[in-house]
Amino acid sequence: MTVALDAARPQGRMRLFVVLAGLYVAQAIPSYLFAAAIPPIMREQGVSRSAIGAIAILFLPLVLKFLWAPLVDRIRPVARAHRASWVFLTQAGIVGCILGLIAIEVTDIRAVLVIGFVASLLLATQDIATDGYAAKYLPPEDRAIGNAIQGGAVAFGVVIGGTLGLVLYHYVGWTWMLITIAAFSVLPLIAAVMMREDDPAASAAATPRPSLMAFLRRPEARQILWIALIYRASEGFVKAMEGPYLVDVGVPLNQIGYLSGTAAATAGIAGSAMAAWLIRKRGLSFVLSLLGGMRTVCFLLFALHAYGLITGKEALFGAAGFQTLIRYMEIVALYSLFMAVSSSDQPGTDFTILACAQLVVYLAGSMLSGRIADWLGYGSLFALSTALSAIAVLATLRMLRQVRPARDGQPAPG
Repeated sequence: MTVALDAARPQGRMRLFVVLAGLYVAQAIPSYLFAAAIPPIMREQGVSRSAIGAIAILFLPLVLKFLWAPLVDRIRPVARAHRASWVFLTQAGIVGCILGLIAIEVTDIRAVLVIGFVASLLLATQDIATDGYAAKYLPPEDRAIGNAIQGGAVAFGVVIGGTLGLVLYHYVGWTWMLITIAAFSVLPLIAAVMMREDDPAASAAATPRPSLMAFLRRPEARQILWIALIYRASEGFVKAMEGPYLVDVGVPLNQIGYLSGTAAATAGIAGSAMAAWLIRKRGLSFVLSLLGGMRTVCFLLFALHAYGLITGKEALFGAAGFQTLIRYMEIVALYSLFMAVSSSDQPGTDFTILACAQLVVYLAGSMLSGRIADWLGYGSLFALSTALSAIAVLATLRMLRQVRPARDGQPAPG
């Protein structure tokens, strides 16, 4: 979510919140079908960990979306519905991709990757339109609420796309699971009907092009870019192999689904609110160090379990669930940091660059995770993640001290 350019509000406040919730749910359902449901299903069907790790390539459009963001801002597929029309077109394509999976076997990794990549391109484009809408119409005093809504909506999407997907697959199989998820993916289009936009068609030609160089010329922006690149560098290693590891230690798919769904529902709602409150009370440096430290402990528990130093599934379930809570809180904290350093001239571009940067390292870790697990085992993978997480926290705190603090504890926008 980017910094609003103005406080234009052509609609009621509650209506705007409902629209944003629907739009973010629309993105989350198919995203977590591919990220949370399909990898454990593949593992149960005997797909290798290296092949499952390749699913991380589906995040690539989310990393590169800043390249075509100006086109989404300028092109109006329907004259009277700028961003709403983008939502309609992309969501229709996404539903088609979900239904297209019915025609293939889940073990056909190439077909899954091709269909998933098309869906990811559509999701990334829809994300540009949704964030543009939020940036334009969310006033400054409602940005925290907007972030909380986004977290809650994503949690609901995790429950539908991830948890329900796994449970349905367990009981009714691949085809009916996909039909049900596709049906749920159609419902958020109601939010697009409720969208109200007041930007005239002529304004598209006057929209300035985002500039990467303008961002890089600002020292404080470069400093936060480094934080975006290192803070979550360890998470891709663990998240990509979390589901497969649970499968390999004998946890049934439906239990994995219940675990991820319960954790996501709790984290999306409670975690987002807790993070916003902590940031306001203690500042970003404290929150990012606290979350990074707790994340490191969770990774350590995974490593100890993989080495056999901790037995039983209770500690593993606790680490997995708490790790989900931490991830949601991290996103609120990082997005607040990105907003604070975004310039008034090109806030959307600045925010997108930072958001894409933190996905780059997540993607790299996810793609390498399966190979490391195959070469060295789960224990070495999780131990490496623990060390990287601890180093990232220390480096982040050091860099934040070099950025001039603003009154609310966030780095000044420059």
